[in-house]
Amino acid sequence: MALLQIAEPGLSAAPHQHRLAVGIDLGTTNSLVATIKSGSAICLTDEHDRSPLPSVVRYCEGTRIEVGYDALKAQKIDPLNTISSVKRMIGRTLVDTKADNHYYPYRFGASDRIIELHTRQGDKTPIDVSADILRALKERAEANLGGELTGAVITVPAYFDDTQRQATKDAARLAGLNVLRLLNEPTAAAIAYGLDNRSEGIFVVYDLGGGTFDVSILQLTKGLFEVKATNGNSALGGDDFDHRLFCHLLEQNNLSALNEQDSQLLLSLARAAKEALTTDTSTTIQATLSDDTNISQHLTRQEFHNLTQPLVSKTIEPIKQALKDAGFTKSDIKGVIMVGGATRMLHVQQSVATYFGQTPLNNLNPDQVVALGAATQANVLAGNKNDDEWLLLDVTPLSLGLETYGGLTEKVIPRNSTIPTARAQEFTTFKDGQTAMSIHVVQGERELVADCRSLAKFSLSGIPPMVAGAARILVTFQVDADGLLSVSAREQTTGVQAHIEVKPSYGLDDETITQMLKDSMSNASGDMAARARAEALVESEGLIGAVRAALALDSDLLNDNELSTIEANISQLQMHMQEGDAEVIRNATAALAHSTDDFAAKRMDRNIQRALTGHSIQDM
Repeated sequence: MALLQIAEPGLSAAPHQHRLAVGIDLGTTNSLVATIKSGSAICLTDEHDRSPLPSVVRYCEGTRIEVGYDALKAQKIDPLNTISSVKRMIGRTLVDTKADNHYYPYRFGASDRIIELHTRQGDKTPIDVSADILRALKERAEANLGGELTGAVITVPAYFDDTQRQATKDAARLAGLNVLRLLNEPTAAAIAYGLDNRSEGIFVVYDLGGGTFDVSILQLTKGLFEVKATNGNSALGGDDFDHRLFCHLLEQNNLSALNEQDSQLLLSLARAAKEALTTDTSTTIQATLSDDTNISQHLTRQEFHNLTQPLVSKTIEPIKQALKDAGFTKSDIKGVIMVGGATRMLHVQQSVATYFGQTPLNNLNPDQVVALGAATQANVLAGNKNDDEWLLLDVTPLSLGLETYGGLTEKVIPRNSTIPTARAQEFTTFKDGQTAMSIHVVQGERELVADCRSLAKFSLSGIPPMVAGAARILVTFQVDADGLLSVSAREQTTGVQAHIEVKPSYGLDDETITQMLKDSMSNASGDMAARARAEALVESEGLIGAVRAALALDSDLLNDNELSTIEANISQLQMHMQEGDAEVIRNATAALAHSTDDFAAKRMDRNIQRALTGHSIQDM
């Protein structure tokens, strides 16, 4: 017998109403929007039945803006006002992107906090440009679906840092979109693949897009998508293959500095040649530059592969690291899911197949799979499908922690921790009467703060003055489902607290991230030695301070010989603190402690005597 849902009069919440939600793949080269129709994920098309939207925006005269194909057509003739590959700039600074800046035909502003692009409509940030792309996708979706959107799931590279993720959310807000969640691109692909194929086992998602590369190790079981580890490079993608071919054209034709229009022309032709060589064994690049220089360059597929093989090789190292982090070997991998338009290049597929010893899985459209997975997640989050049917567990790519006394890193949330997550640790004061504490949040794998990346700083004030070590400060780290971090600190006795949402003012270059991971392994022994030395220094400083304070009060309890011995041990310890290793410092600390044993006993006797003065046994 069928069941009817009954509501109080006037209180019906339209339980069977389908909420309009979409998944958006905001890509470097192309962007897509997808939704669930009749139980299946589909990409929405424009009036010409095209699903990809070129991630290109042209700022025209007045206030008119072109997005997509029209902007792409104008890129060769109006390069200064036509912005592409903006995903590689979002959440970053000019310093972060300096390696790529000479490829771009744009005029940059001087801001050291955020990238500014000069256009005829004024300065535009990557957030502004991304918002224009998202707005176009929103309009396409609402036109297709016939109503306003409840929300959207927007995908980002797994290795996007807090700034890049926050910048993406800001762009969505400017576009009028309600962000249900930021979803890592490899995870979105796994959702699409797993649900489509009902697959189970350990899978690798190899995602090489226009501007970013990600690899994730996922365990797919019935109803569970668990990310075991992630790695990648947010500054490596199909654009870099275009740039390498562009440089080859310059070298072969003895060209040096080109104007913006010629640079954009050759870049466009390089991209077209790359795409042609996916199906053809050779192609010819022909162009006439603004100074009437004619270019006619024949290029074979093998030549292109030889030119760009180093870029393909750069994707293998993150795979090795991700497998190691997840605790798997190549033999454990059931399948490799290929995602991103750049995976269409044959030598990319061949390299991946050779490394894993199996043919990659590419039965789903690599251009669409991320958007389809995002749409599936959006459908769940919008309330159209019970989220207990399957569970998604993603991870944070790098360790998060804070600085402790002596410049040491205390990891609070280790890398590859499942998100969302919250972890807390108690800390205390180092000095007597300390009434404030500076909280320095860092990201990285090294033992010393100097070798990690600073994210944010804030202060907790109002700590009641106590002896060193008496205060109890609870520091809580929270990473939400979007991968964004917030940190709070609370003094337990008074309840005073401080809080910060970590929004760094710079982007985290993922070549730097990859290097940080490598450094954490290659420098492990050195880091442990440095940490041990720093801990020994903290211990020795504390002991010297305590001895000095005791001498100031009760040095009269010592004879000249005893006093000189203690002073000599202090001097010896201070000397070793300058250049000695951890063991030497600890030995000198132990020597000082031993020389003060009798002094400590005499002080205890005096303090007891002081406490009992004026009291009789009967008073006890």
